[in-house]
Amino acid sequence: MGKASTRAQNKYIAKAYDRINLIVIKGKKGEIRAHAEAQGESMNAFINRAIEEAMKRDEEGG
Repeated sequence: MGKASTRAQNKYIAKAYDRINLIVIKGKKGEIRAHAEAQGESMNAFINRAIEEAMKRDEEGG
């Protein structure tokens, strides 16, 4: 990917997405990555799905 396309992609990401820095206990990142890969997901997709499912459960009173 060239410099111009990288800049364009970064500009789009900054405009379209919010960024959250997540801090986990040493070694947990590998566990999360392995679990996500076992589910056929990226780590980002898995974390987003986990958040959505937890929020839905909380809203339902669970």
